[in-house]
Amino acid sequence: MTARSVEDHARHVAALLAALHTRSAEDIPLGDALGRVLAADVHSPVDLPLFRNSQMDGYAVDAASITAVPAFLPVRGVIAAGPVTPATHVPGTAYRIMTGAPIPDGADAVVPVEDTETADGEVRIVRTREAGEFVRERGSDVQTGTLLLAAGHILAARHIAVLAAVGLQRVPVRPRPRVAVITTGAELVDAGSTPRPGEIFDSNGIALASSVRANGAEVVSITRSGDDTAEFRTLLAEATTTADLVLTSGGVSMGDFEVVRDTLTPLGAEFGHVAMQPGGPQGTAVVDGVPVLNFPGNPVSTLVSFEVFARPEIRRAGGLPPTEPEELPLAAAITSIPGKRQFLRARRTDAGVELVSGPGSHLVAAMAWADVLVDVPANLTTLDAGQLVKVIPL
Repeated sequence: MTARSVEDHARHVAALLAALHTRSAEDIPLGDALGRVLAADVHSPVDLPLFRNSQMDGYAVDAASITAVPAFLPVRGVIAAGPVTPATHVPGTAYRIMTGAPIPDGADAVVPVEDTETADGEVRIVRTREAGEFVRERGSDVQTGTLLLAAGHILAARHIAVLAAVGLQRVPVRPRPRVAVITTGAELVDAGSTPRPGEIFDSNGIALASSVRANGAEVVSITRSGDDTAEFRTLLAEATTTADLVLTSGGVSMGDFEVVRDTLTPLGAEFGHVAMQPGGPQGTAVVDGVPVLNFPGNPVSTLVSFEVFARPEIRRAGGLPPTEPEELPLAAAITSIPGKRQFLRARRTDAGVELVSGPGSHLVAAMAWADVLVDVPANLTTLDAGQLVKVIPL
Protein backbone atom coordinates (compact mmCIF):
# COMPACT_ATOMS: atom_id res chain seq x y z
CA MET A 1 0.00 0.00 0.00
CA THR A 2 1.46 3.39 -1.02
CA ALA A 3 1.90 5.82 1.86
CA ARG A 4 0.31 9.23 1.53
CA SER A 5 2.67 12.22 1.70
CA VAL A 6 2.55 14.59 4.65
CA GLU A 7 1.43 17.37 2.32
CA ASP A 8 -1.44 15.30 0.93
CA HIS A 9 -2.63 14.26 4.36
CA ALA A 10 -2.43 17.86 5.63
CA ARG A 11 -4.61 18.98 2.69
CA HIS A 12 -7.04 16.16 3.45
CA VAL A 13 -7.26 17.24 7.11
CA ALA A 14 -7.72 20.90 6.11
CA ALA A 15 -10.63 19.98 3.85
CA LEU A 16 -12.18 17.85 6.59
CA LEU A 17 -12.00 20.75 9.06
CA ALA A 18 -13.07 23.49 6.65
CA ALA A 19 -16.35 24.10 8.49
CA LEU A 20 -14.43 25.15 11.61
CA HIS A 21 -13.29 28.30 9.82
CA THR A 22 -16.74 29.61 8.85
CA ARG A 23 -18.51 29.80 12.19
CA SER A 24 -20.14 33.08 13.23
CA ALA A 25 -18.58 35.44 15.72
CA GLU A 26 -19.82 35.47 19.30
CA ASP A 27 -20.31 38.38 21.70
CA ILE A 28 -18.84 37.70 25.13
CA PRO A 29 -18.47 39.76 28.32
CA LEU A 30 -15.36 41.91 28.28
CA GLY A 31 -14.18 40.28 31.49
CA ASP A 32 -13.98 36.93 29.69
CA ALA A 33 -12.14 38.26 26.64
CA LEU A 34 -8.49 37.89 27.69
CA GLY A 35 -6.64 35.91 25.03
CA ARG A 36 -9.58 35.86 22.64
CA VAL A 37 -9.34 37.03 19.03
CA LEU A 38 -11.37 40.03 17.88
CA ALA A 39 -13.84 39.11 15.16
CA ALA A 40 -14.56 42.69 14.03
CA ASP A 41 -13.07 46.16 14.15
CA VAL A 42 -13.96 48.05 17.33
CA HIS A 43 -14.51 51.83 17.18
CA SER A 44 -14.87 54.10 20.16
CA PRO A 45 -18.48 55.01 20.99
CA VAL A 46 -17.36 58.02 23.04
CA ASP A 47 -14.70 60.69 23.39
CA LEU A 48 -11.86 60.09 25.85
CA PRO A 49 -11.55 61.90 28.15
CA LEU A 50 -15.32 62.12 28.44
CA PHE A 51 -15.00 65.72 29.71
CA ARG A 52 -12.35 68.38 30.35
CA ASN A 53 -10.54 67.43 33.53
CA SER A 54 -7.53 68.27 35.62
CA GLN A 55 -4.22 66.53 35.11
CA MET A 56 -2.97 67.60 38.54
CA ASP A 57 -4.04 68.37 42.07
CA GLY A 58 -4.01 72.16 42.19
CA TYR A 59 -6.09 75.20 41.29
CA ALA A 60 -8.24 75.80 38.22
CA VAL A 61 -7.76 79.35 36.94
CA ASP A 62 -7.90 81.45 33.81
CA ALA A 63 -4.33 81.99 32.62
CA ALA A 64 -4.92 85.70 32.02
CA SER A 65 -5.36 86.23 35.76
CA ILE A 66 -1.88 84.95 36.65
CA THR A 67 0.31 86.70 34.07
CA ALA A 68 1.98 88.57 36.93
CA VAL A 69 3.15 86.63 39.96
CA PRO A 70 2.77 86.33 42.79
CA ALA A 71 -0.96 86.47 42.15
CA PHE A 72 -3.54 86.33 44.92
CA LEU A 73 -6.90 84.79 43.97
CA PRO A 74 -9.95 84.07 46.12
CA VAL A 75 -10.84 80.36 46.27
CA ARG A 76 -14.50 79.79 45.36
CA GLY A 77 -14.67 76.12 46.32
CA VAL A 78 -13.28 72.62 45.98
CA ILE A 79 -13.96 70.27 43.05
CA ALA A 80 -13.32 66.58 43.71
CA ALA A 81 -13.18 63.75 41.19
CA GLY A 82 -16.59 62.15 40.95
CA PRO A 83 -20.14 63.19 40.14
CA VAL A 84 -20.50 66.97 40.58
CA THR A 85 -22.63 69.80 39.32
CA PRO A 86 -20.51 71.60 36.69
CA ALA A 87 -18.98 74.77 38.13
CA THR A 88 -18.65 78.10 36.33
CA HIS A 89 -15.38 79.95 36.59
CA VAL A 90 -15.24 83.65 37.39
CA PRO A 91 -12.14 85.41 36.01
CA GLY A 92 -9.71 86.43 38.73
CA THR A 93 -10.73 83.57 41.04
CA ALA A 94 -9.68 79.94 41.51
CA TYR A 95 -11.15 76.55 42.38
CA ARG A 96 -9.23 73.99 44.39
CA ILE A 97 -9.33 70.95 42.08
CA MET A 98 -8.31 67.30 42.29
CA THR A 99 -6.76 65.13 39.58
CA GLY A 100 -9.48 63.89 37.22
CA ALA A 101 -12.10 66.39 38.38
CA PRO A 102 -14.01 68.39 35.76
CA ILE A 103 -12.56 71.80 34.86
CA PRO A 104 -15.02 74.66 35.58
CA ASP A 105 -16.49 76.31 32.50
CA GLY A 106 -14.32 79.32 31.69
CA ALA A 107 -11.14 78.08 33.40
CA ASP A 108 -8.32 77.22 31.00
CA ALA A 109 -5.34 76.18 33.15
CA VAL A 110 -4.45 74.30 36.32
CA VAL A 111 -1.71 75.48 38.65
CA PRO A 112 -0.13 72.50 40.46
CA VAL A 113 -0.50 72.65 44.21
CA GLU A 114 3.28 72.80 44.69
CA ASP A 115 3.30 76.23 43.00
CA THR A 116 0.82 77.68 45.50
CA GLU A 117 0.24 78.65 49.11
CA THR A 118 -3.15 79.08 50.74
CA ALA A 119 -4.35 81.21 53.64
CA ASP A 120 -7.62 82.84 54.70
CA GLY A 121 -9.63 81.60 51.70
CA GLU A 122 -7.10 82.87 49.21
CA VAL A 123 -4.45 81.15 47.09
CA ARG A 124 -1.05 82.67 46.40
CA ILE A 125 0.25 81.56 42.99
CA VAL A 126 3.98 81.92 42.46
CA ARG A 127 4.33 80.71 38.85
CA THR A 128 2.51 81.68 35.66
CA ARG A 129 0.82 79.07 33.47
CA GLU A 130 -0.26 79.16 29.83
CA ALA A 131 -3.81 78.38 28.73
CA GLY A 132 -4.20 74.62 28.38
CA GLU A 133 -1.50 73.62 30.85
CA PHE A 134 -2.48 70.58 32.92
CA VAL A 135 -5.92 70.50 31.32
CA ARG A 136 -7.02 67.27 29.64
CA GLU A 137 -9.34 68.29 26.83
CA ARG A 138 -12.34 66.16 25.92
CA GLY A 139 -11.42 63.76 23.12
CA SER A 140 -7.69 64.51 23.37
CA ASP A 141 -6.98 60.77 23.77
CA VAL A 142 -9.69 59.21 21.61
CA GLN A 143 -12.52 60.73 19.63
CA THR A 144 -15.87 59.11 18.92
CA GLY A 145 -15.51 56.79 15.94
CA THR A 146 -11.76 56.26 16.33
CA LEU A 147 -10.63 52.74 15.42
CA LEU A 148 -9.45 51.27 18.71
CA LEU A 149 -8.59 47.72 17.66
CA ALA A 150 -8.74 45.95 14.32
CA ALA A 151 -10.22 42.52 13.78
CA GLY A 152 -7.67 39.80 14.45
CA HIS A 153 -6.17 41.34 17.57
CA ILE A 154 -5.45 38.84 20.31
CA LEU A 155 -6.82 40.63 23.35
CA ALA A 156 -4.27 41.34 26.05
CA ALA A 157 -4.86 43.24 29.29
CA ARG A 158 -3.93 46.57 27.67
CA HIS A 159 -6.56 46.06 24.97
CA ILE A 160 -9.22 45.17 27.49
CA ALA A 161 -8.30 48.33 29.42
CA VAL A 162 -9.13 50.65 26.53
CA LEU A 163 -12.34 48.80 25.70
CA ALA A 164 -13.46 49.16 29.30
CA ALA A 165 -12.43 52.83 29.33
CA VAL A 166 -14.84 53.61 26.48
CA GLY A 167 -17.64 51.80 28.28
CA LEU A 168 -17.91 48.57 26.30
CA GLN A 169 -19.39 45.64 28.21
CA ARG A 170 -19.19 43.00 25.48
CA VAL A 171 -16.87 42.33 22.56
CA PRO A 172 -17.18 40.27 19.34
CA VAL A 173 -14.65 37.44 19.18
CA ARG A 174 -13.83 34.48 17.01
CA PRO A 175 -15.40 31.31 18.39
CA ARG A 176 -12.95 28.87 19.90
CA PRO A 177 -13.04 25.38 18.40
CA ARG A 178 -14.51 22.93 20.92
CA VAL A 179 -12.35 19.82 20.99
CA ALA A 180 -12.92 16.44 22.65
CA VAL A 181 -10.00 14.11 23.38
CA ILE A 182 -10.32 10.32 23.59
CA THR A 183 -7.34 8.11 24.38
CA THR A 184 -7.54 4.36 23.83
CA GLY A 185 -5.85 1.24 25.08
CA ALA A 186 -6.50 -1.35 27.80
CA GLU A 187 -2.95 -0.77 29.03
CA LEU A 188 -3.57 2.86 30.07
CA VAL A 189 -4.09 3.91 33.71
CA ASP A 190 -4.42 7.23 35.51
CA ALA A 191 -1.44 9.06 36.94
CA GLY A 192 -1.25 8.49 40.67
CA SER A 193 -2.28 4.84 40.45
CA THR A 194 0.05 1.85 40.73
CA PRO A 195 0.45 0.21 37.31
CA ARG A 196 0.24 -3.56 37.14
CA PRO A 197 2.53 -5.46 34.78
CA GLY A 198 1.65 -4.43 31.23
CA GLU A 199 0.06 -1.11 32.24
CA ILE A 200 1.39 2.39 31.57
CA PHE A 201 0.35 5.87 32.58
CA ASP A 202 -1.91 7.72 30.13
CA SER A 203 0.03 10.82 29.07
CA ASN A 204 -1.69 11.35 25.74
CA GLY A 205 -5.00 12.58 27.12
CA ILE A 206 -3.56 15.43 29.15
CA ALA A 207 -0.89 16.18 26.52
CA LEU A 208 -3.41 16.52 23.70
CA ALA A 209 -5.73 18.59 25.87
CA SER A 210 -2.86 20.88 26.83
CA SER A 211 -1.86 21.25 23.19
CA VAL A 212 -5.44 22.13 22.28
CA ARG A 213 -5.66 24.81 24.97
CA ALA A 214 -2.22 26.20 24.13
CA ASN A 215 -3.45 26.87 20.61
CA GLY A 216 -6.57 28.78 21.52
CA ALA A 217 -9.22 26.06 21.53
CA GLU A 218 -11.55 24.80 24.25
CA VAL A 219 -11.36 21.27 25.60
CA VAL A 220 -14.89 19.99 26.21
CA SER A 221 -13.97 16.50 27.42
CA ILE A 222 -11.06 14.11 28.05
CA THR A 223 -12.03 10.45 28.18
CA ARG A 224 -10.38 7.07 27.80
CA SER A 225 -11.57 3.83 26.27
CA GLY A 226 -10.27 0.31 26.58
CA ASP A 227 -10.14 -2.00 23.58
CA ASP A 228 -13.89 -2.63 23.51
CA THR A 229 -15.57 -1.15 20.41
CA ALA A 230 -18.90 -0.61 22.20
CA GLU A 231 -17.19 1.42 24.91
CA PHE A 232 -15.32 3.51 22.37
CA ARG A 233 -18.45 4.10 20.28
CA THR A 234 -20.33 5.29 23.38
CA LEU A 235 -17.57 7.76 24.30
CA LEU A 236 -17.35 8.98 20.72
CA ALA A 237 -21.12 9.53 20.52
CA GLU A 238 -20.98 11.57 23.73
CA ALA A 239 -18.04 13.60 22.42
CA THR A 240 -19.75 14.52 19.16
CA THR A 241 -22.70 16.06 21.01
CA THR A 242 -20.54 18.89 22.37
CA ALA A 243 -17.40 19.05 20.19
CA ASP A 244 -16.58 20.62 16.84
CA LEU A 245 -13.61 18.27 16.52
CA VAL A 246 -12.62 14.99 18.16
CA LEU A 247 -8.99 13.88 18.56
CA THR A 248 -8.21 10.25 19.35
CA SER A 249 -4.93 8.54 20.12
CA GLY A 250 -4.12 4.87 19.66
CA GLY A 251 -5.97 2.03 17.99
CA VAL A 252 -5.14 2.93 14.37
CA SER A 253 -2.41 0.46 13.36
CA MET A 254 -2.61 -3.07 11.90
CA GLY A 255 -2.76 -5.10 15.14
CA ASP A 256 -5.51 -7.29 16.54
CA PHE A 257 -6.90 -4.81 19.07
CA GLU A 258 -7.18 -1.58 17.09
CA VAL A 259 -10.38 -0.24 18.65
CA VAL A 260 -10.51 3.04 16.72
CA ARG A 261 -9.91 1.41 13.36
CA ASP A 262 -12.33 -1.45 14.09
CA THR A 263 -15.08 0.93 15.18
CA LEU A 264 -14.77 3.60 12.50
CA THR A 265 -13.92 1.64 9.37
CA PRO A 266 -17.54 0.44 8.98
CA LEU A 267 -18.62 4.10 9.28
CA GLY A 268 -16.55 5.13 6.27
CA ALA A 269 -13.39 6.27 8.02
CA GLU A 270 -10.09 6.43 6.14
CA PHE A 271 -7.04 4.74 7.65
CA GLY A 272 -3.62 4.48 6.12
CA HIS A 273 0.03 5.30 6.38
CA VAL A 274 1.60 8.72 5.97
CA ALA A 275 5.23 8.79 4.84
CA MET A 276 6.53 10.38 8.04
CA GLN A 277 8.30 9.40 11.23
CA PRO A 278 7.08 9.51 13.92
CA GLY A 279 3.34 9.43 13.32
CA GLY A 280 3.00 7.18 10.29
CA PRO A 281 -0.41 5.52 11.01
CA GLN A 282 -3.20 8.08 10.61
CA GLY A 283 -6.96 8.02 10.30
CA THR A 284 -9.81 10.45 9.66
CA ALA A 285 -13.55 10.15 9.97
CA VAL A 286 -16.76 12.14 10.21
CA VAL A 287 -19.11 10.89 12.94
CA ASP A 288 -22.51 12.49 13.49
CA GLY A 289 -21.32 15.40 11.36
CA VAL A 290 -18.23 16.00 13.49
CA PRO A 291 -14.70 15.50 12.07
CA VAL A 292 -12.49 13.03 13.91
CA LEU A 293 -8.69 12.92 13.63
CA ASN A 294 -7.19 9.58 14.66
CA PHE A 295 -3.55 9.73 15.77
CA PRO A 296 -1.24 6.83 16.63
CA GLY A 297 -0.84 6.03 20.31
CA ASN A 298 2.90 6.27 20.96
CA PRO A 299 3.29 9.51 22.94
CA VAL A 300 5.69 11.24 20.58
CA SER A 301 3.69 10.12 17.54
CA THR A 302 0.59 11.61 19.10
CA LEU A 303 2.23 14.95 19.84
CA VAL A 304 3.99 15.21 16.47
CA SER A 305 0.74 14.33 14.68
CA PHE A 306 -0.98 17.16 16.54
CA GLU A 307 1.79 19.63 15.67
CA VAL A 308 1.83 18.73 11.98
CA PHE A 309 -1.86 18.20 11.23
CA ALA A 310 -4.12 19.58 13.96
CA ARG A 311 -2.33 22.66 15.26
CA PRO A 312 -2.40 24.65 12.00
CA GLU A 313 -6.14 24.11 11.53
CA ILE A 314 -7.08 24.75 15.18
CA ARG A 315 -5.13 28.00 15.22
CA ARG A 316 -6.65 29.11 11.93
CA ALA A 317 -10.16 28.28 13.13
CA GLY A 318 -9.66 30.38 16.26
CA GLY A 319 -8.15 33.31 14.36
CA LEU A 320 -4.64 32.87 15.73
CA PRO A 321 -1.63 33.46 13.47
CA PRO A 322 0.12 30.37 12.10
CA THR A 323 3.26 29.07 13.75
CA GLU A 324 5.78 29.88 11.07
CA PRO A 325 8.71 27.51 10.43
CA GLU A 326 12.23 28.85 10.75
CA GLU A 327 15.53 28.07 9.05
CA LEU A 328 18.46 27.31 11.36
CA PRO A 329 21.87 25.65 10.89
CA LEU A 330 22.56 22.15 12.17
CA ALA A 331 25.05 21.91 15.01
CA ALA A 332 26.18 18.48 13.79
CA ALA A 333 25.63 16.21 10.80
CA ILE A 334 22.58 13.93 10.89
CA THR A 335 21.24 11.01 8.87
CA SER A 336 17.65 10.27 7.99
CA ILE A 337 15.57 7.31 6.77
CA PRO A 338 14.99 7.41 3.00
CA GLY A 339 11.41 7.77 1.81
CA LYS A 340 10.01 9.16 5.06
CA ARG A 341 9.74 12.77 6.12
CA GLN A 342 11.37 12.97 9.54
CA PHE A 343 10.34 15.24 12.39
CA LEU A 344 13.31 15.06 14.74
CA ARG A 345 13.26 16.48 18.25
CA ALA A 346 15.91 19.14 18.70
CA ARG A 347 16.81 22.29 20.58
CA ARG A 348 18.34 25.59 19.65
CA THR A 349 21.92 26.21 20.79
CA ASP A 350 24.54 28.86 20.07
CA ALA A 351 26.13 26.39 17.64
CA GLY A 352 22.84 25.71 15.84
CA VAL A 353 20.13 23.11 16.18
CA GLU A 354 21.15 19.90 17.92
CA LEU A 355 19.14 16.69 18.22
CA VAL A 356 18.06 15.67 21.71
CA SER A 357 17.24 12.02 20.94
CA GLY A 358 16.90 9.38 18.29
CA PRO A 359 13.75 9.03 16.19
CA GLY A 360 11.98 6.51 18.47
CA SER A 361 8.33 7.39 19.02
CA HIS A 362 8.41 6.17 22.64
CA LEU A 363 11.10 8.63 23.73
CA VAL A 364 8.68 11.09 25.29
CA ALA A 365 11.19 12.71 27.66
CA ALA A 366 13.12 14.05 24.69
CA MET A 367 9.97 15.88 23.56
CA ALA A 368 10.17 17.87 26.79
CA TRP A 369 13.83 18.72 26.16
CA ALA A 370 13.15 19.87 22.59
CA ASP A 371 11.99 23.29 21.51
CA VAL A 372 11.80 22.58 17.77
CA LEU A 373 11.16 19.75 15.35
CA VAL A 374 13.72 19.45 12.57
CA ASP A 375 11.72 18.86 9.38
CA VAL A 376 13.81 16.59 7.13
CA PRO A 377 12.40 16.01 3.62
CA ALA A 378 11.76 12.41 2.58
CA ASN A 379 14.36 12.55 -0.20
CA LEU A 380 17.28 13.51 2.05
CA THR A 381 19.31 10.94 3.95
CA THR A 382 22.33 13.00 5.02
CA LEU A 383 22.56 16.57 6.24
CA ASP A 384 25.87 18.24 7.04
CA ALA A 385 26.83 20.34 10.04
CA GLY A 386 26.05 23.98 9.33
CA GLN A 387 23.44 23.12 6.73
CA LEU A 388 20.26 25.18 7.02
CA VAL A 389 17.21 23.11 7.90
CA LYS A 390 13.55 23.95 8.37
CA VAL A 391 12.43 23.70 11.98
CA ILE A 392 8.96 23.87 13.49
CA PRO A 393 8.87 25.76 16.81
CA LEU A 394 7.18 23.81 19.59
